[in-house]
Amino acid sequence: MEVVSFQSGSSYLRASQIVATSFDSAQVDLCLGVGEAISPLRLEIACPTMSFRRALSLACPPAKAGSSLRNDDILGCTRPFSYQNFSHLCMMHPKDLAIEDFSYNLPPEKIALYPAKPRDSSRLLIFNKGAISEDIYRHIDKYLPGDCTLIFNDTRVIKSRVLFQKTTGSVIEVFCLEPYEKFRDYDSFFQQTGSVLWQCMIGKAGKWKEGQLSKTILIDNVEVMLTAQLTEKLPDSYIVQFSWTPPHYTFGEVISAAGVTPLPPYIKRSADKEDEVSYQTVYSKHDGSVAAPTAGLHFTKEMMNNLHQNGVSTLFTTLHVGAGTFKPVKSGTMDGHIMHTEWMNISIDFLEKLLQNLEHKIISVGTTSTRTLESIYWMGNKILHKENISEADLQISQWEVYEPQKTHSPREAVTALIEWIQGRQETHLTIETGIIIAPEYKFKITQGLITNFHQPKSTLLLLVAALAGNDWRKIYDYALKHPFRFLSYGDGCLIIP
Repeated sequence: MEVVSFQSGSSYLRASQIVATSFDSAQVDLCLGVGEAISPLRLEIACPTMSFRRALSLACPPAKAGSSLRNDDILGCTRPFSYQNFSHLCMMHPKDLAIEDFSYNLPPEKIALYPAKPRDSSRLLIFNKGAISEDIYRHIDKYLPGDCTLIFNDTRVIKSRVLFQKTTGSVIEVFCLEPYEKFRDYDSFFQQTGSVLWQCMIGKAGKWKEGQLSKTILIDNVEVMLTAQLTEKLPDSYIVQFSWTPPHYTFGEVISAAGVTPLPPYIKRSADKEDEVSYQTVYSKHDGSVAAPTAGLHFTKEMMNNLHQNGVSTLFTTLHVGAGTFKPVKSGTMDGHIMHTEWMNISIDFLEKLLQNLEHKIISVGTTSTRTLESIYWMGNKILHKENISEADLQISQWEVYEPQKTHSPREAVTALIEWIQGRQETHLTIETGIIIAPEYKFKITQGLITNFHQPKSTLLLLVAALAGNDWRKIYDYALKHPFRFLSYGDGCLIIP
């Protein structure tokens, strides 16, 4: 049987009809018909993350516009072959990815409502170059490549859910998203006293028509009066001014006393006192996240010590996880999805240590660390193209990393970013990133990933598929068939492609 690979610009095949005889997600045995002659061949799809059903529907469009292609339509069907469509598929832009191709059935009972105790007893799926095994997180050092460096996100989850009770008895929830004012960095923002502006989502906003909301909180056994004033309505959120008396307390102290731990929406229970500890990594340091970087929840202080004793390098950077991490993809293709932005705080000290470790195998602990590392590369690459680039232009937008452009080595890019920050007489850079990492993305720094099991049709799952290729299905099928727990409080995996 002849094997034919389709790539953009190739001219291997001109055909009038194709008859499918069998198929799977990566290749399909076909009969090629040209005139009266029928010849068997094997078609290899260059985009293995794409299901064959979608590939064939693009290569061989149904005769009736808008009709779908079912399994029973494929076997033995005869369709006109569109080489132009299939050539385009082989070089598919992530904008064209159908989110349905990244779906799976997640039974409710697989969603973890509580964390494992102790946290390092969580189950660990190890995917190493196609082979799957399992253990628990406590033993993860046995499966890490020699001479590797782990990158952790040391953000700290704030108690971002603030509940106010009106005199009528109804409760209004103010969910803090991010600071609205100009600020140098998140740490200095949480040191503000007296009053702050915050971008928020509001539950039962229709019942908050005017006036202030207020509640009394205790800080060090001292009563503090906290008020919230609605100042502006944005398209998808609100601007709220928080004020408090006595005014000498910091906003960090106020939100810690007034708020509730923000458990994800799919954990169908109220947060309790234990969540204040369990929904926080043991190495968390910088306040700012409204969701935990969940891949790090499995690590204990003892595990961190074991990593060091076994020669595994660990580095820490900061990305403040936003509520957008739970934002579902509702559009049919990714072109219709607006990727959420998140704030990074990148220090020169971290960049210099990263530079020293680039010869190691870089493994991200979580999708947020991955997003940070890859954004660092692309910001440095921008600087190498335009030395005097402004901070506004340095920010990475959703799709720009997929545009044709000259690329430099990771070492050159990281060095350029260090020099750019130093040139501004700063020790760190606080900046948003809107990067979306999806299949067809070429990783620049990240070479492995430790992560939880994510929701179907989510941008987090797209990132996993970008690294693991179509093997993401193999990983998730295994986890679904075995006693692994899913999502934020669930188990996780080590992926070494």
